[in-house]
Amino acid sequence: MGNIRDELFDVGERNILIAGAGGGLAAAMVQALGARGAKLFLTDKDPARLQAIADAVPNAGSRIADITDPEAMAEAVDEAVRIGGPLHGAINAAGVLPISPALTLEDRVFTECQDINVTGAFYFSRAVARAMTTGGRIVHLASVSSFVANPGYAAYASSKGGLAQLVRVLAREWAADGIAVNAIGPALTETPLTADYLADPDFRRNAVSVIPMGRLGTPEDLIGTVLLLLAPSGGFITGQTICVDGGRTLV
Repeated sequence: MGNIRDELFDVGERNILIAGAGGGLAAAMVQALGARGAKLFLTDKDPARLQAIADAVPNAGSRIADITDPEAMAEAVDEAVRIGGPLHGAINAAGVLPISPALTLEDRVFTECQDINVTGAFYFSRAVARAMTTGGRIVHLASVSSFVANPGYAAYASSKGGLAQLVRVLAREWAADGIAVNAIGPALTETPLTADYLADPDFRRNAVSVIPMGRLGTPEDLIGTVLLLLAPSGGFITGQTICVDGGRTLV
């Protein structure tokens, strides 16, 4: 038998914008979507990381943009539409992960975490929704910390809990316009963002101990769910945070 093209999970020719594209979680998504024929437009606030990921994907458009700047996000969306046509999907992979006891957590760190992980997510969602004139899919990267409470995660968990609820509200508001809004909640994953924490053997051991499958996540673990939510298969899913966590939220 020849190759079968499964239209249920087909993202070919879909115009998809990815914010935070230079991050460790986004890189696997960029590669997977590009390999399946999606038209990608990539943004990140770090020029070097953005250039590196854009160079690895043929014909991907890119623009430096900070997700906490609403005007920059709107301009990035406008350029994505100008280059690729109507926007079909968008992924928000921008985020920060500060871990600190609440009593010693710096005010500026807490505020920055909320600004990027929640406020930036709102600016991103609003900008891309305005461009989805015939419906579309918005996918955010939330976390198991949207639901579980870990010591030291006051800033991060509150931001990701807020993101999960933001997803639910936007899904209600935009459902009638054919826009589905969802999130993916990974367990702690091996990326450059987590590398310094995971270099501590005690931190790593404790992190793995609360995941029933006995390992940390990988960026590749998220690809299937991303495809599900962006392709025709995800057409009736909205307002959900789908945990890809090896059972972390069961503990």
